[in-house]
Amino acid sequence: METRRFTHEDLAEATAVLRAGGVVAVPTETVYGLCCSGLDARAVERIYGLKGRPAVKPLSLMIHDFAAAERYCIFVPTGAQALADRFLPGPLTIVLPARETVPDIVRAGGDTVGLRCPDHPLTLELLRELDAPLAGPSANPSGAPSPRSAQAVLDYFDGQIEGVLDGGECAVGVESSIIDMSKTPYRILRVGALSEETVFAALESAMTVIGVTGGTGSGKTTALEAVREQGGLVIDCDAVYHELLRTDRELLGVLDARFPGVIRGGVLDRKALGGIVFADPAALLDLNALTHGAVRREVDRRLQDWAKMGGELAAVDAIALFESGLGERCTHTLAVTAPRERRVERLMRREGISRDYAEKRIDAQKSDTYFAERCDKILINDGTLESLREKCRAQITEWTGR
Repeated sequence: METRRFTHEDLAEATAVLRAGGVVAVPTETVYGLCCSGLDARAVERIYGLKGRPAVKPLSLMIHDFAAAERYCIFVPTGAQALADRFLPGPLTIVLPARETVPDIVRAGGDTVGLRCPDHPLTLELLRELDAPLAGPSANPSGAPSPRSAQAVLDYFDGQIEGVLDGGECAVGVESSIIDMSKTPYRILRVGALSEETVFAALESAMTVIGVTGGTGSGKTTALEAVREQGGLVIDCDAVYHELLRTDRELLGVLDARFPGVIRGGVLDRKALGGIVFADPAALLDLNALTHGAVRREVDRRLQDWAKMGGELAAVDAIALFESGLGERCTHTLAVTAPRERRVERLMRREGISRDYAEKRIDAQKSDTYFAERCDKILINDGTLESLREKCRAQITEWTGR
């Protein structure tokens, strides 16, 4: 068999070879792939033989646009589309539940298929012309180095395949990264050109994260309930803060270094710490800098874990939303405010405190003007509880489109 070296001018011929069940190696941004029509089971079987690839290892499919994923997958989660928007065409393969139209041999008997859009203009043009996916593992015998040039492919398979589409040398030289999004939690199956941190950070950043803030007794809980009603995660930063003060050994260590004597027997003496920071504004600033950083890291970890579970919506509940820097992480920010007297009465009733103490707590917090200047939206809790619920639901729906 003569192996032809195709160029851009021969694209129609290369397409015809593939339609006829032939094998053509094609360039991607990572390495050359040994390709055939991904819907032709007999041609796929030939690729397994050429590579010496174990039959238990599935193949991925190359498509020209991720919009074609619906042809070959039962469902495409929102997070998968977000990753496609961020990285494709590019070195990422996304594994999803396969339709029966994907041959069993491609799936290696499983129920999933990996999809990717190669970032190479010549191969993308070929895929558009073919109007079918390509099954395309790297164009090397199993265990051998992956080829980055047409000549390297010929060194392996000259005389054994119909052709190689010469698109020059591949820029990356490392296989694509693979993420399994067929079930939760999503997980990285192979780290390639993209790091695990890069992929999951992009997945997290695609979520809608609503920062909810406002003074004590204003009615923030109602906004958070609206997020939960839509299946969102709610992160209470005050609860996170207190949990970290009990469990984060690194944070306790830096607090002990900055405020000697406040950690006793591995436990924070909050009264001793309060005695220091409330008498010294500079010490309070230092405390906030240390604790805000720890809270931000923990919130980010929880958001990423939620994204791995397919979460699309989350709320971050924080009075110090902007001082802590968490507001920068949020897609939208919302403050719930209420008339002073309503807040006073609510605090007295909820916490069993005196009017004088309730007023002092409110006076020590940020003003409504502060929140109005910084938040995307202000909801005023000046009516019934049900009216506030409706305001919150409407606002969350506006931002999520649900």
